[in-house]
Amino acid sequence: MQNERAQPETGGAVGVREPVQAASGHAAPAGDVALAGAPTATFPDVNGGLPSVIQPETTDRGSLGRGVWLIVAAVLIAAAVPTAFFNGYHLFQLTMMVVYAVAILGLALLTGFNGQISLGHGAFFAIGAYTTAILMANWDVPYWATLVPSAVVCGIVGFLLGFPALRLAGHYLALTTFSLSVVIPQLLKYNLVSDWTGGVQGLVLDKPDAPFGLPLSGDQWIYLFTLGVGVVAFVLAWNIVHGRVGRAIMAIRDHSLAAEAMGINVSLLKTRMFAVSAMFTGLAGALSAIAVQFVAPDSFGIFLSIFLFVGLVVGGVASIGGTIVGALFVEFVPNLADSVSKAAPGAVYGALLIAVMFLMPEGAGGLVMALWRRLRR
Repeated sequence: MQNERAQPETGGAVGVREPVQAASGHAAPAGDVALAGAPTATFPDVNGGLPSVIQPETTDRGSLGRGVWLIVAAVLIAAAVPTAFFNGYHLFQLTMMVVYAVAILGLALLTGFNGQISLGHGAFFAIGAYTTAILMANWDVPYWATLVPSAVVCGIVGFLLGFPALRLAGHYLALTTFSLSVVIPQLLKYNLVSDWTGGVQGLVLDKPDAPFGLPLSGDQWIYLFTLGVGVVAFVLAWNIVHGRVGRAIMAIRDHSLAAEAMGINVSLLKTRMFAVSAMFTGLAGALSAIAVQFVAPDSFGIFLSIFLFVGLVVGGVASIGGTIVGALFVEFVPNLADSVSKAAPGAVYGALLIAVMFLMPEGAGGLVMALWRRLRR
């Protein structure tokens, strides 16, 4: 098989392209091709499957190792300092910040890396929270054992929703998912399920205690537990994005028709990413129910989905680390706006959001990458 293959050009013509050139100047292996004008979209080899290269570049293993150690140190500091010096209220705020970061991470996988806009992830958040609450309140399941079932339930719902979403795109898909965030809170109040969900009054949960006799308060343990689950979620997301599946979904995002022509199963991969995204956000909802110790339908209204989307944009649509910045914005900026003006906190919030978007049009992740590229020159 020759290294040159026919491939759609961005202008619509079909022609023969030269093999992708790596950053070092050497030709990439056979089967790695690039679209003219879209260097980030590449596709699978001649035997099918997922793409092996999304953007040819060299990796400095030394800098990568230093980055890993910096992240490990940051996680240890984030675990030790608040636990030792923060009071219960501030620990609760940090816990919710981690929860929102995981929820926004799920939205980033779908919207930022796969190109499917969703305004309904508050519904998956609610489903995950209620799954955990029902298991804990009605069936006495330990809190830690409810995380996987909550994620699985949300994954199934996301997978089923992914099928009709295949026929929609852009604002049509956004409106469809938005309707889901409107419907779910109403269904949770329905009489047929009120024995499980608690109806309008919701469900009250017990605060988990620290295991193994650890000298930690309930707030300290919940924060550490949530932080640990959050770290695992971020590691999984990093591996998804930087693996073969991640390169495939970015190829679909950049040029779906060309990706399908090169052998990627676009429909199946989009549906699976909807499920994976829902699982991450449902996991965040489960953590929220454990931290707040209470769930009610009105806690998961349409504004929750909007706040998650705001956090995604503030952090950077296609940035894993930026989701932390987005979560900080979602958790702390409303309180800041309320402290600035009790009469019109919404106006202050809107002004701050406009300022952030003006200063960081590509989000916090885009700003960091731009500064990093400038420093490397």
